[in-house]
Amino acid sequence: MRNHLLTFAIIGLSFAGARGEVWTYTDCVDYAKSHNISLQKTGLAEQTAAYDLEAAEAQWEPTLDFATSQGFSNYPFGEGTKNSYSSSYGLNGGWTAWNGGVRENTIKRNRLQTEIAKVASRNALRTLESDLLQVYINILYAREAIGIYEEAARLSKAQAERSQALMEAGRASKVDYAQLRSQYEQDCYSLVEARGLYDTRRMELKKLLELGLSTEIEVADVEWTAEQVMAALPPMEESYTLALQNDLEIEGLNLEKEGTAIDIDIAKAGNSPTVSVNAGVGMGYNTPGPYFKGLKRSFGESVGLTLSIPILDNKKTKTAVAKARIQQLNAELDIDQRRTDLSQQIETWYVDTRSAQARFTAAQQKVEAALSSCELTDEQFRLGLVNPVELMTAHNSLIEARYSLLQAKYMAMLGQRMIHYYRTTEASLQ
Repeated sequence: MRNHLLTFAIIGLSFAGARGEVWTYTDCVDYAKSHNISLQKTGLAEQTAAYDLEAAEAQWEPTLDFATSQGFSNYPFGEGTKNSYSSSYGLNGGWTAWNGGVRENTIKRNRLQTEIAKVASRNALRTLESDLLQVYINILYAREAIGIYEEAARLSKAQAERSQALMEAGRASKVDYAQLRSQYEQDCYSLVEARGLYDTRRMELKKLLELGLSTEIEVADVEWTAEQVMAALPPMEESYTLALQNDLEIEGLNLEKEGTAIDIDIAKAGNSPTVSVNAGVGMGYNTPGPYFKGLKRSFGESVGLTLSIPILDNKKTKTAVAKARIQQLNAELDIDQRRTDLSQQIETWYVDTRSAQARFTAAQQKVEAALSSCELTDEQFRLGLVNPVELMTAHNSLIEARYSLLQAKYMAMLGQRMIHYYRTTEASLQ
């Protein structure tokens, strides 16, 4: 009964995998551009930076406000008039004529921040494209691995059924049949695991695309020849140089470094005097007397110039300048760190790709040898010349060789595609 349930589970998984809309890599990228949440957040950050710039530029404009107050007083034990009413109206304006260049530098800093936000948005899109590329290739790899384990399960099932027939005819022992039956169940289990891995990879793609639970998705097939797998790689130093030129993260860090220089100027302005101009008009009324006549008599105008010179500020300016310089040093270190990380990433892809290509060549020969050995061992088993253990060993060797070939193929192609991405900023499957 347990064997039947396992078989039904495999069949059910086969039907489950057959459903779903087929997506190409281009379809995935186009959909993600408008639905990926992280990407949309970078767009909002870009809009926020634009509003910050608008607010900074508005600091050149004067301020103007209107104020009024209304009051009523009661003197229950006073002599004469026991109640009084008062009101005032004022229109006040102000403008900062000079503040040590803070206003100008703040505008420069916010303008630079909008550029940083734009670079961050482009970098987020580029990162999303590379993430989709890696997940897409992993899905292709996991799906093709299912085919290997399906073939293995089919072969081991045939061997177990043949052994059962021989056992019933008295030409094989129960031990032989049990061993081959166990191999079949192991292959079925491996097939279930392969399907589970395939579903996990598809779930990763759905996460990047922000698709719901009810959405089934399948990716379009991509064919690569052995010549493509073994294609020569471009010079690594050249790839690193191109990657440095194209890397948006370094571009953003350079802008951040430029911004820290402006931050230092803003901090230094704490020692500069501030000049501001103020003006206003106002009027008021107090009882007793005619209301409008009282307002007219109290009408007044004022204008003033304020000069503020900092003398002691508890080392606030000195500390702010020192911290801004530290941020500048951090920005330089971030750039150096990114360059190091980039070189390590590229070198890792080259090492992994070259290793995968070498394993691909070796795995091709290994598959040929394992296939010949498996066919010969299978024929010898038919004739009763080998035991089930030898048959299972040959069977497992063939599965391992095919899986090694598949793994090397996809690792080599993934490495090639990522190297191409670093060189050109273009993520593609061909």
